[in-house]
Amino acid sequence: MNSKLKELNVEFLFQAILKLETLEECYNFFEDLCTVPELKALSQRLLVAKMLDEDRVYSDIVAETGASTATISRVNRSLNYGCDGYRVVFERLDKKDEL
Repeated sequence: MNSKLKELNVEFLFQAILKLETLEECYNFFEDLCTVPELKALSQRLLVAKMLDEDRVYSDIVAETGASTATISRVNRSLNYGCDGYRVVFERLDKKDEL
């Protein structure tokens, strides 16, 4: 993990997220934690990452998500040179869909 992120407050946040058990609990927690624009930005980045992972082209991603090319580029950089966090989530979501 990026050493800039490793601090007590961030760890507390991540531990709290790991305690959520249902989709409804997630909705309630994140509605309390984030503003609507913050939550939309996070969910947009995740969708952009999924579309990039599926080899979708930038123009399609812009059209479908409304994300800027700068956002798409930043997410793409994370997919290619980041910590593989997106890929872990995508693999686990795919496995759950297979059940």
